[in-house]
Amino acid sequence: MSETRIDRRFAALKKEGRAGLVAFVTAGDPNFELSCEIVAGLPDAGVDVIELGMPFTDPMADGPTIQVASLRALSEGMTLRRTLELVRHFRRNDQDTPIVLMGYYNPIYSYGNEAFLADAVEAGVDGLILVDLPSEEDSELCLPAIKAGINWIRLATPTTDEKRLPTVLSNASGFVYYVSIAGITGADSADPAAVGRAVERIRARTDIPVAVGFGIKTPEQAADIARVADAAVVGTAFCQGVADGLDDAGKGTRACVDNVLGLARDLAAGVRGARA
Repeated sequence: MSETRIDRRFAALKKEGRAGLVAFVTAGDPNFELSCEIVAGLPDAGVDVIELGMPFTDPMADGPTIQVASLRALSEGMTLRRTLELVRHFRRNDQDTPIVLMGYYNPIYSYGNEAFLADAVEAGVDGLILVDLPSEEDSELCLPAIKAGINWIRLATPTTDEKRLPTVLSNASGFVYYVSIAGITGADSADPAAVGRAVERIRARTDIPVAVGFGIKTPEQAADIARVADAAVVGTAFCQGVADGLDDAGKGTRACVDNVLGLARDLAAGVRGARA
């Protein structure tokens, strides 16, 4: 496939001699309007790649914080179609920052694979991460996505052994997402030494950049990961920032935006200072 925004962003990061910051936020959380503001503000806050969570009723790989974020978005009427509209809204002012949709296959299946890929490309989506479509099912969506020009981003975990790793990496592009801990999002903290060994093991098998997520919540933790990986991925902490900004009725306020963008600036500073 031709060069994508994700390829160009990681090439630029390599040229700068630093790791990147990947921010996961749930599309439509706490509502569509404030979510648009959050996403629009992330690049200026220092985020290099944006992961948009596709709200889903049964997010089995996610911890309570992201589960609740997904439910908040759904309760505000968020759908996959509106998620693509959020991407279009972002692209009006930003044609450079990569956007990856992350989530589960069910909403895409319900949308219709062919229609979804066409609309995703038109909206400006650059990559897909689906936690419940294994490489054995590549003909289902992975190969059509690649043909459409969308990076297919694989997940590797601490339990991905040497026998399984080549299969996991097959048809991968953009970057490999290494899940640093076994379990759900927002659980334990990552061990930088163990992560470093895992990243080197993946790099021995592929030239694709390796981003590391799960268990990263603070600038210090992000800096530790940035020293051994090509990017640090943070999600639960951003969703918690939204939750902390809700009013007494559980509705979104300006504080949701301020919390997320303030955290992004702090994390970006940690990542950028990691290799100084």
